[in-house]
Amino acid sequence: MHSAVLKKAIMAVTGIILFGWIFAHMFGNLKIFFGPESFNHYAEFLREMGSPLIPPSGLLWVSRFVLLAAVGLHIWAATSLTLQNRRARPIDYRELCGVEVDYAARTMRMSGYLLAVYIVYHLMHLTFGSVHADFVPTDPYSNVVSAFQALPVAAVYIFANLLLGLHLYHGLWSLFQSLGWSHPTYNPWRRRFAVLFALAVSAGFISVPLGVLAGIVS
Repeated sequence: MHSAVLKKAIMAVTGIILFGWIFAHMFGNLKIFFGPESFNHYAEFLREMGSPLIPPSGLLWVSRFVLLAAVGLHIWAATSLTLQNRRARPIDYRELCGVEVDYAARTMRMSGYLLAVYIVYHLMHLTFGSVHADFVPTDPYSNVVSAFQALPVAAVYIFANLLLGLHLYHGLWSLFQSLGWSHPTYNPWRRRFAVLFALAVSAGFISVPLGVLAGIVS
């Protein structure tokens, strides 16, 4: 029992880290609508982040390490809880009465694994350029535009971010519950926050490939 509680706490804490990073990443991506200079300056700022104690680009690698650790712990805790629940009840419930089970909840684990694959592809595509034929290390704006001008690539990103929205929605709802912030009085506000956050993040990310396809970003 205590191990399950600990794993849920790990999922909640790593979820908060990942939600914060995802929102900041989405907000930064919107700078592409202000033109190449604004977007490339933002990308350069991220690459050169440092501090009096950390050399330039050091903070970027620290943040990458923290994010990698958070993703790894999040996946481990989710998988471990799934296996633990299956061992406790090898036969599924015949009927789920009084239990909130929606589409996002039913697809939570699968969407998590698919998003992990997408993250690897995204890094290879727009961070390292290993699967981007026209990748230019010093021109992130052109990399994004040339990538999303290919409809299949844009479709992959749009689908992945719709999946991300479902995952974020149920993740936020579960996060508050895992932290003990569950009460009939404010549960409706929890749901509204989860819905609005998920919609805002998905819409923000999806607006970039749609903007390129529509010629708004070119």
